[in-house]
Amino acid sequence: MSNDTPLAYKAVNIPVSQRIRERITASKTRFHANDNIARFIEAGEMDELQAEVEEKLRAVLESLVIDTESDHNTQDTGRRVAKMFIQEVFKGRYVPMPPVTEFPNASHLNELMIIGPITVRSACSHHLCPIIGKVWIGVMPNEHSNLIGLSKYARIAEWVMSRPQIQEEAVVQLADTLQEKMQPDGLAVVMEADHFCMHWRGVKDMGAAMINSVMHGSFLKDANLRREFLSLIKR
Repeated sequence: MSNDTPLAYKAVNIPVSQRIRERITASKTRFHANDNIARFIEAGEMDELQAEVEEKLRAVLESLVIDTESDHNTQDTGRRVAKMFIQEVFKGRYVPMPPVTEFPNASHLNELMIIGPITVRSACSHHLCPIIGKVWIGVMPNEHSNLIGLSKYARIAEWVMSRPQIQEEAVVQLADTLQEKMQPDGLAVVMEADHFCMHWRGVKDMGAAMINSVMHGSFLKDANLRREFLSLIKR
């Protein structure tokens, strides 16, 4: 090795996905489909990752016996789908939580707050089919709670949902994230969504939707508060 060779250099011919995976496994961190891995991605690697995904999607199309050379409709499908996965529908895995401005509860608000419906979009981690629905959030603040701006609820919800998910885990992740950020006396999340893995394949039932909820703190302990919240949200 010559004297002018840098001591630290990027290994050649090692896919960026492997480099990222090795950092994650070295830290003994989980990297399931709905986990955020942004802290393991270094500058410039998102473009590399998108290019790698594009190459592998082209191979998938070839294995599906689709002529991507002469079919003008699919010549650029690999690039388009890779960009969609990395920059849009799964971006919640690859980017940090959006910045959230927090305000002290100067007025000592302690009344029920309801935010929603917030439109959310995700994808089923079983078949990568769309999940599209709405979320309602109930908050019981206390004098020590941090309050956040109305639009920030939607941004945090999008960040959590923009990953391959199952709905039961998605609402828990959203509730836990908001609970940690705000530290309210109570927090409730209700989600109602259509699952295209049921509409598009399988039973092909166009009318089926899923509704589930997570209750923390006073919403879990106080049945009257829980009933009030559920009666006020308009699905």
